Amino acid sequence: MRRKLLTCSVTLILSSLLLSCNSQPRSNIHESQLVPSPQQEIALKQALVAQDIKVTEELCRSQCQIDLQTLLMQNGNKQQNTNQQVLKDWQKKHSHIQYMIWDQLVTPNQASRTIGQLEADTASAAKPFIEEAKKQLASSPTQPYVSKGFKVGDRSYFVLGNRSGDGKIQAIAVVNQHVLSHVADHQQKNMRLEPFPKTNRYNMKTVESDTLQPKRVVSPKDNEGTSHYETNEVVVKFNQRPTKSEMNQILKDINGQIIQHVNGTYVFRARHMDAKGLMQYFHKWKVAYTEPHFFYVTNTLHFNRPNVRESQKEVYAGPPFPYAQSNDINSPIDPARIEPNDVLYSRYQWNLKQIGSEAGWQANRGANSVIVAIVDTGADLTHPDLADHLIKGYNLVDPTTTPNDDVGHGTHVSGVIGALVNNRLGVAGMMWNDTLMPIKALDQTGAGSTYTVAQGIIWAVDHGAKVINMSLGNYTSSEFLHDAIKYAYDRDVVLVAASGNDNTDRPSYPAYYSEVFAVAATDANRDRAPFSNYGDYVDVAAPGVSIASTYPPHQYAALSGTSMACPHVTALAAMIRSINPNLRNTEVMDIIRNTAQDLGAAGKDPQYGSGLINVANAVRAAQMSIK
Repeated sequence: MRRKLLTCSVTLILSSLLLSCNSQPRSNIHESQLVPSPQQEIALKQALVAQDIKVTEELCRSQCQIDLQTLLMQNGNKQQNTNQQVLKDWQKKHSHIQYMIWDQLVTPNQASRTIGQLEADTASAAKPFIEEAKKQLASSPTQPYVSKGFKVGDRSYFVLGNRSGDGKIQAIAVVNQHVLSHVADHQQKNMRLEPFPKTNRYNMKTVESDTLQPKRVVSPKDNEGTSHYETNEVVVKFNQRPTKSEMNQILKDINGQIIQHVNGTYVFRARHMDAKGLMQYFHKWKVAYTEPHFFYVTNTLHFNRPNVRESQKEVYAGPPFPYAQSNDINSPIDPARIEPNDVLYSRYQWNLKQIGSEAGWQANRGANSVIVAIVDTGADLTHPDLADHLIKGYNLVDPTTTPNDDVGHGTHVSGVIGALVNNRLGVAGMMWNDTLMPIKALDQTGAGSTYTVAQGIIWAVDHGAKVINMSLGNYTSSEFLHDAIKYAYDRDVVLVAASGNDNTDRPSYPAYYSEVFAVAATDANRDRAPFSNYGDYVDVAAPGVSIASTYPPHQYAALSGTSMACPHVTALAAMIRSINPNLRNTEVMDIIRNTAQDLGAAGKDPQYGSGLINVANAVRAAQMSIK
């Protein structure tokens, strides 16, 4: 009963807050009336994040039970004892299952084998649940055991128990739900309830985007229109590339060095000059432009960590999102549909159902020939629900290593686009057949420089990408980044970007560039998500609340943000290109706009752009475009 009450309370909080700042019919409200107060905005974001954590908790429990059942099924019919190395190898791939007791019941005199280890305080806390699991499995061998959650310090755990189908093997596992705290830390950086990147980051300056004047961020609303750049670095594009002697003179004058360069654009770092002084210096060289070296950050939901810790005390047992799932409106979606067998799909992936993916899959499921690049934090390269769709990418943060994800954001975005489908594992991606190119342009904090993002775009284009996802942003235009955007656009690449999570109409880049397709986020009721940026530059909207997807290491999580809305549109663009490779990037974008389900005020509006994407209708339009 208490779990149901908690689910209802989240719904009531969201509903009452939305009503208090929107009491009129949506289509009759001026956009300024849709903006909640700072206090309401914080409460809305915290309620949504509490929901995300609960759904992630449920995802973890569901998938861990399936993983353990699969291991038992694979070893239950063996005549000989399961090799200890097999168990160790399995546990390495499922490191969140921190400890396991493995009993071969057909040989009762054999001692139990253990895999992994627990610290003393964790072992003590887990002991009563392990004993409870043994008793239940002895009395009801066919009934799996799942304990309630328990905490040791700030760590969350639960215990699983099961027997193989033939009853020969029993396994009891202690699961460390570190994914919850990892998601909490990840989200804390991205929802802008505190400065991000951290303002104590070495050599970083926080400024007002319009004026580049220093700015102090003391409240969540201060993050609107705030940008960050390196204090002693500048980006310079020369009209004519300096000679070797001229470049030596420049480096001597600024007492600095070249950090990076690409296509005639350079990043200079000085030892004793700040960015303002460097820009003044380079003006005398009659450069095409000189600008600060900006940071770009992920566009995922962000929250106050203490409130989330409190919310983790209860396991989420209700529906995967506390909204009423409304019927499709104004949407001629074919009732014929395909439902994949991925184990988390039916319960959690409301987003794909809402936008007509199942009907769209009847006609097209993507193609491996269309390379989709994700310029982000990289990807979990060995994730069992992603690995077969990943190709070689690039790590701009450290070119000597692979683009492995040390944040989680890029892995989550990748899964929305192209998690393996119909493999009886985890989640389903929008595309069944795809080729994902992970580009690590953001570091372990979720932030990246103008250079890494721009060079990531250029590298992706040069290596065959036809669609690029950019779930990142900043509030200041960069000519260097715009050059990279135009480079991709002129080579017929579809560029898709998230609008941002500050509930503002301030232009966010790269989404604001005319060459880029900008995406806002909606919830399960097709309302604009309370965190989603809006404005005349928004092209379409897509689901962005409590989206279930892949997460490192080899796990799943629910995240909210325009970062999660963006890959839905990216995947749709790739599906359209797989149907008709002859379509120009502009034609692909037109199809997505023209087939969207109109929301809000009639026609294009700042809240939803042309409306919520409709996969089935877009796929049909792409098929009709073939001549």
